[in-house]
Amino acid sequence: MMFDITEAAAAQIRAAAQQSGTVGMVLRLAARMKDDGSIDYLMGFDEVSEEDIRIVVKGVEMVMAPESMPLLEDAVMDYVELKKGDFRFIFSNPRDANYSPPTEA
Repeated sequence: MMFDITEAAAAQIRAAAQQSGTVGMVLRLAARMKDDGSIDYLMGFDEVSEEDIRIVVKGVEMVMAPESMPLLEDAVMDYVELKKGDFRFIFSNPRDANYSPPTEA
């Protein structure tokens, strides 16, 4: 499984766990393909179930159901400021129909 998160995303996940009192829980990632080929991403702190796939990236423990794994492979989750004061998690994923590779400035 080659799923990655940036340092900014890892820091925000840890901060969110502290703020929400969910330290010690894992971050659950889920993905589902929409009819147009784009992918919906969901995430939240959760308990681990027996069939989950567990990964640790940059010190963050994450789980996903086996059916989400093919959609998340090779994706990168980042935490960025889209507009002034509007920070969000984003996914860069070559499997998503709306994906466009990053360009060098």
